[in-house]
Amino acid sequence: MSVIDWIVLFTTLFAIVGYGTWKSRKNQGLNDYLRGGNDMSWFTIGLSVMATQASAITFLSAPGLGYEQGLKFVQFYFGLPLALIIISAFIIPIYYKLKVFTAYEYLEKRFDLKTRLLAAFLFLIQRGLAAGLTIFAPAFILSTILGWNLQFTNIFVGVLVIIYTVSGGTKAVSLTQKWQMGVILLGMGLAFGILIYKITQFTDFGSALEIAGSVGRMEILDFDLNLNERYTVWSGLTGGLFLSLSYFGTDQSQVQRYLTGKNIKESRLGLMFNAVVKIPMQLFILFTGVLVFIFYLYVKPPVFFNQTALDGLKQSEYKEEINALEDRHSANFEEIQQKRQALDEGLTIQNSEDLEILKDEFRGAVDEDVAIRAEVKDLLLKADPNFKVKDTNYVFLNFVMKYLPIGIIGLIIALIFSAAMSSTSGELNALATTTFVDFYNRLRKKESTEREQLRASKLLTVVWGLLAISFALVADLFDNLIEMVNLLGSLFYGTILGIFLVAFFIKWVKGNAIFWSAILAEVFVLMLHFGKVYNIPFFNLFEIEYLWYNVIGSVLVIVFSLIMTIFTTSSPSPKEV
Repeated sequence: MSVIDWIVLFTTLFAIVGYGTWKSRKNQGLNDYLRGGNDMSWFTIGLSVMATQASAITFLSAPGLGYEQGLKFVQFYFGLPLALIIISAFIIPIYYKLKVFTAYEYLEKRFDLKTRLLAAFLFLIQRGLAAGLTIFAPAFILSTILGWNLQFTNIFVGVLVIIYTVSGGTKAVSLTQKWQMGVILLGMGLAFGILIYKITQFTDFGSALEIAGSVGRMEILDFDLNLNERYTVWSGLTGGLFLSLSYFGTDQSQVQRYLTGKNIKESRLGLMFNAVVKIPMQLFILFTGVLVFIFYLYVKPPVFFNQTALDGLKQSEYKEEINALEDRHSANFEEIQQKRQALDEGLTIQNSEDLEILKDEFRGAVDEDVAIRAEVKDLLLKADPNFKVKDTNYVFLNFVMKYLPIGIIGLIIALIFSAAMSSTSGELNALATTTFVDFYNRLRKKESTEREQLRASKLLTVVWGLLAISFALVADLFDNLIEMVNLLGSLFYGTILGIFLVAFFIKWVKGNAIFWSAILAEVFVLMLHFGKVYNIPFFNLFEIEYLWYNVIGSVLVIVFSLIMTIFTTSSPSPKEV
């Protein structure tokens, strides 16, 4: 990067950290620190909710998914608007009525202490791991692209987040997230505009989209009922609905964002802002990846987007093999050029059969490119069996580093750091709050002053920050980061959501029944996933994509708790809240 890019990067990062620390410097009490003083507007809440969810992983992996698969991933979010409507109608009023600091406080009032602690514990496990991953993922990729030391990058991101999260608590997180989202949207908007400008230097935009559509990159809706299909309308409306209900309704990292509102109306409007904006924003990010795909139909792409790995292969004993594959890649790119040009010219053909022939020939050349890239990945695995060969996460950054103007590159890198910081700060804030409220403060016998409680909250934030950095330092890179984060959530969210659904809507189920039902359901979901991964007898018979884990976990908790209640009580009576 140029000197200007470095100035843009560090000026942006330190300005955001300084702003959040300064604006929240007057936080005096526990309510200020944990709930932001309850004075946030709907717009700040809306951006804060969005920023907590949209980590750096979103902006690294989603364009890569758009490049490789097109727009189908957006179906993952189809259940989100309905989930936010349900949460606004039924859940937010309960949280406000009980004046809770965490979502799990409600479970003790409704069931008992052990159920509250179980749900809080499940949250701490999955969100604690996710916090480390949201630091590690951008640090790994940026260190590879920029040549930075990985450990330094992990620590740099983590320490910046800890500084303003500890100093200002929830208010600092929400205020900085507002500006971080501004940087993110500005950076993505500039990259999008530059891509369109570059593509229209080669062809008109409509023809470019039609060419991308001929190889499936513009398809959005898939109505396939096969459970092995990862992203379909049905998995998005059902699995996505259950995942969104659990994430936005019971995950403290999100609940804490909208509990900062001045009143119920502001909190609801903040969530409705996300219900309206989230799907278009995600479609925009995926479409940016599609534009990168179109751009590389006219400009030769690398045979593998992780340039550092490719350079290492050229220095190894497999030098001749990779050189041969690069030669094939170059020859096939010329073939793609010819077929793409023929298709471009043939789009005006009235004869549909002739046009289909041109599309088939173009698809064949693109499929050959995919096959060559697969051989490169096989060669990388041959050189190092532990190497993570998925280069989807490098697609967008590779384009940024090579083809964007000076200054914009620094802004895009700042975008990625901002996204990492915004999501991580929300997670650390929620982890510390849950640990303090649901474990430390609830189980502590000795009375303490508000100053002692505030000090303990800040200390716990530091502890979780250090744990997240520690996990990031020893983590390994998964094939696709955005899918890994969603998988991690799906392993636990279904069970947590099942507990809350019973709490809200099935009043006669009591504490013992829901507690053991949740444990059984969680064990089943974990066995369902790891049985497929590690070939465990019986559980290896199920081929189910991870989005359905949310549905399965929730349904099992409900069914098990009803069965246990029926067989353990003769005349069940509700415990009203």
